[in-house]
Order: sequence, then C-alpha cells, then structure tokens
Amino acid sequence: MQEAEVREKLRKVEALFARGGTEGERVAAAAAAERIRARLKAEDRRQPPVEMQFSLKDRWSRQLFVALCRRYGLKPYRYKRQRTTTIMLRVPENFVNEILWPEFQKINHILTDYLSGITQRLIRDEIFAETDEAEAIEEPRQLAG
Repeated sequence: MQEAEVREKLRKVEALFARGGTEGERVAAAAAAERIRARLKAEDRRQPPVEMQFSLKDRWSRQLFVALCRRYGLKPYRYKRQRTTTIMLRVPENFVNEILWPEFQKINHILTDYLSGITQRLIRDEIFAETDEAEAIEEPRQLAG
C-alpha cells in the first residue's frame, strides 16, 4: 500500500464518522473534523463529560489516539504516577463509544497494516528475506535425576 492510498483511507474514515453532507464534503478532511467537533459540543450538552482511562501499549497507537483527541479539542492527560501507556480523558461517554474509539480503531488498523508492510519489506530487503515467526519445537525431555 502506498502512502497516498493510506492518506485517502484516513480521509474516508474521518468522513464516515462525521456523517452527513455532500460527497464533496465527505472528502474534505477539515469540514469532517469540524462536524465531529460540533457533534462533541452537542453531546457535551446532552451528557456531562466523565473521566475515562485508556491503556494503549504501543507508542504509535498512543500518538495516534492523543492526536485524534486533540484534533477534536479534547485534552488528553495522565496523572504523574500513571504509566506512559495510560491516557486519561474527560469526555461524554457517548462520544467515545460512537465516534472517538471506533474511528481510532479503524485508523489504527490502517496505520498498523501500513507500518507492518513497510517494516517487513525493509527487513526482507536489507536484513534477510525470510521473516516468518520462529519455529515452535517440542521442549526437550527432562532427565530424571
């Protein structure tokens, strides 16, 4: 998959969660992000924000999640003694369940596939052609003693 294809997929995911508008509007990332921010404000009025905790193990997923939150005007944080894998957020729960988390999962899947493909290709080209997992073998028998 080429970078241009990944960018186009990301725009389509955002348009999917923005809902509504003409086809031309769905393709425009700025307009889609603005519609999502408007939905967040509406959700804020219907449902008070609650503190939610997210645990994201890999660095790339955390960067993506934090960037997505900030894009919609949210302020992710963590408490001083929390692990760096923890992200806290004050947000209406419906917004997380209907928009933020599903959008994050779709984008994360697209980017993970893309990064995995690049990594595999570089390893095959520059290190060694075979990149399969290590072979699973039987454990050696223990001698009685």
